[in-house]
Amino acid sequence: MKEHFRLKETIVTIQADIPFYIELARGSIRIHRRELESYITSDPFFQSTLEPYDINGDFPEVVRRMVDAGNTMGIGPMSAVAGTISALAVEAMVDAGASFAMVDNGGDIALINDRPVLMGIYAGNSPLKNIGFVMEPRDSITGVCTSSGNVGPSISFGMADAAVVFSDNVSLADAAATALGNATGIGKEAVELSFDAVKDVAGIKGAIVIQDEYMGFWGDVPELQRADVRYECITKG
Repeated sequence: MKEHFRLKETIVTIQADIPFYIELARGSIRIHRRELESYITSDPFFQSTLEPYDINGDFPEVVRRMVDAGNTMGIGPMSAVAGTISALAVEAMVDAGASFAMVDNGGDIALINDRPVLMGIYAGNSPLKNIGFVMEPRDSITGVCTSSGNVGPSISFGMADAAVVFSDNVSLADAAATALGNATGIGKEAVELSFDAVKDVAGIKGAIVIQDEYMGFWGDVPELQRADVRYECITKG
């Protein structure tokens, strides 16, 4: 089953085998968005800073994960918001017994899959189109997160058409994709150099960058194959 769900700026596609799991994911998104909004109300700087953020005392789990991921990558905590929301929603489904669950939050994906899943890479106006990879079955949650300087509303200071990061820490995958996208300039050499932003970070398994006609890889990434990447299937507003 697949459901498109929107709550303010959070726009997700939820997949699971039964409606009950999807309802749990929606509930998780509502809870954690509310906690995040409450924290931002108490400290608006949290939402605006592009630098690592210090927190002390009690704070919600969603905030802690975002801060940990952003600080690891040397950037602000909002770089990890979509992946963190996705991860918490999938965790809610897994805690209830789901062996297949996926939440795509605008290209920041958390999933657990007891069957192969074909994912496509949408790289905007790049001539490299209809490219994807298969996520093989696994019994734990993992993250596949994407950032772009040319696609979507998120802030990026780079020129990547798609910067994709694989990590079992979904929050980290999201922040790392942002950092990787920020580090991507124009041309073949720029793509090669961009991986310096992520290759020494513990917990990141691999990454892909597409910039115009150039594509680069680092680490352990699934084998690429042809995929029918349709714009109407992308999770977006």
